[in-house]
Amino acid sequence: MALDVAWAVDWARESARTVVEHRDELVELDRQIGDGDHGENLKRGFTAVVGKLDALGEPPATVGDVLKLVATTLMSTVGGAAGPLYGTAYLRAAKATGVAALDAAGVVALVEAALDGVVARGKATTGEKTMVDAWSPAAEAAAAAAAEGDDPVAVLTAAARAAAAGAQSTVPLVATKGRASYLGERSAGHLDPGARSTQLLLEAAVVAAGGAS
Repeated sequence: MALDVAWAVDWARESARTVVEHRDELVELDRQIGDGDHGENLKRGFTAVVGKLDALGEPPATVGDVLKLVATTLMSTVGGAAGPLYGTAYLRAAKATGVAALDAAGVVALVEAALDGVVARGKATTGEKTMVDAWSPAAEAAAAAAAEGDDPVAVLTAAARAAAAGAQSTVPLVATKGRASYLGERSAGHLDPGARSTQLLLEAAVVAAGGAS
């Protein structure tokens, strides 16, 4: 399947579906080391995204147009840290994808731009038990897959699988950024909710492309 505007719309809708499905899980993960609102906030945000898509008079022209709609909607509807972080990630990704369809290099540009947005907004780096621990390996895996000559869907799949591994890598980490950092050593042993939601959203992108994450 081409990673075109229709795919981007399907990604947004699949993201909403998976966020709703995993809402309770994300709430519980966030309750353990945060304030417990991550799942509900993302559910509210992506439900609003679907509403905005349903209200469009005509389809967006580029992949970036879809991602910009997601970005602005999340920024205006999602509370806590997730709204600004994901909003900036999608906004940076939108600026990198102003085309009708993505090739392999376009997928790399999307994921790298999203990572740059999260880093710029959250001032975090790898190893600090944040969503950067999922986005960073995703970007590295996407670039490596593209360099090997993989097609766009395979590059996207590599990113999603690396994000899943990256999310799991947060379990033993001690948080040094965000609300979880207040717990100090007690934050170890818990999966970071932002890294988990990053995994879910990238897996949703693969599902929207007709692949298996």
